Amino acid sequence: MVSWEYPPRIVGGIARHVQELSEALAAQGVAVHVITAAHPDAPAEAVENGVFLHRIGAPPPPHGDFLEGVYAMNAAFEARANALLHDLLRGKSARAHREPILLHVHDWLVHPVAKALKHRYKLPLLATIHATEYGRHGGIHSDLSRAINHLEWELSYEAWRVIVCSDCMCDEVIHALNTPYDKIEVIPNGIRAEKFQFEFPEAERAAFRARFAEPDQPLIFFVGRMVREKGVQVLLQALPMVLTEVPHARLVIVGGGYRAHLEAFVRFCRLESKVHFTGFIPDAELLRLYRVVDVAVYPSLYEPFGIVALEAMAAGAPVVVSDAGGLKEVVRHEQTGILTKAGNPESLAWGILRVLQDPDAARHRAQNALKSVQRVFNWTRIARQTLQVYRRVWEEFRQVAW
Repeated sequence: MVSWEYPPRIVGGIARHVQELSEALAAQGVAVHVITAAHPDAPAEAVENGVFLHRIGAPPPPHGDFLEGVYAMNAAFEARANALLHDLLRGKSARAHREPILLHVHDWLVHPVAKALKHRYKLPLLATIHATEYGRHGGIHSDLSRAINHLEWELSYEAWRVIVCSDCMCDEVIHALNTPYDKIEVIPNGIRAEKFQFEFPEAERAAFRARFAEPDQPLIFFVGRMVREKGVQVLLQALPMVLTEVPHARLVIVGGGYRAHLEAFVRFCRLESKVHFTGFIPDAELLRLYRVVDVAVYPSLYEPFGIVALEAMAAGAPVVVSDAGGLKEVVRHEQTGILTKAGNPESLAWGILRVLQDPDAARHRAQNALKSVQRVFNWTRIARQTLQVYRRVWEEFRQVAW
């Protein structure tokens, strides 16, 4: 498996997906080797929870060019993968009878190494496409976007099967990348619900919550990157409407990225006392924050799946989400959460007030949501579905000429 991010290197949702899928596959008897980027806080070679990890450093690009950096990273990945595959293939019998070896890569940033390994070793390639350049930007509008879009297309072309996380993403890769429908597998993302079920005594809970709000102040929560498609700007536009009805509410915004424009908007609206930007926070704090909020809000304009909504649901927090992309496949309106119209501050404010003004109904939906997460979005089930795809691909591979 190849991914450009893996914990503790966490940029988006891919890192957690690859980690938890890999560990769930390993628990089902699959030998999983993950090639990923180096991190100063992690060893270069390790076995973690049954997964063989190979964290590779790459020299910075000579001119700071983004795509040059991607290709330099792929060259470093390829060198390590060559050594690894040479060891795995040494002494194997004829291809039709040997132990299955498959390549599984995540998103376009590792396409160059994926293509090189596929053709050099004549191994079947699977690709999980987590998002597309077309979807992130609502179209292709620059030379860089065109280059990325082409790499995404080529990855889907080279892959034996393409895995996506939602029906919405299935439609998107068909439209944006011309991927044939019968080449796509829809397997949802998952969550480890058990990691949210830790001991959290009431006194400790109250002390932690006091860092963000007083006991009588409803706590609204957002976590995500500070980028347009995550919709935090829509949430800030909705907040004054919420405060009209619930004036003592507080908003906590968690996540890294450029936010000067968002802070300027908060100052312009004179909401400094109502909004708290934390920046990036470690997992231990994030898990506790999920447990103390009154509503978790995800107003995305573009969301292939919405794993943060699963996290809130697993923690027992009521959720309000937009109807963008895969979110409407994760959250069932008025059953496991509240759906609102994407990009519409008035609709979002209505959804938040629906939770804050009827906490009993919100708790009921949160209980339903937790059951849904445990039943449908658990990694054991998802790894089993993925393993079925692996077996299908290997069986097809054995029966055809390269």
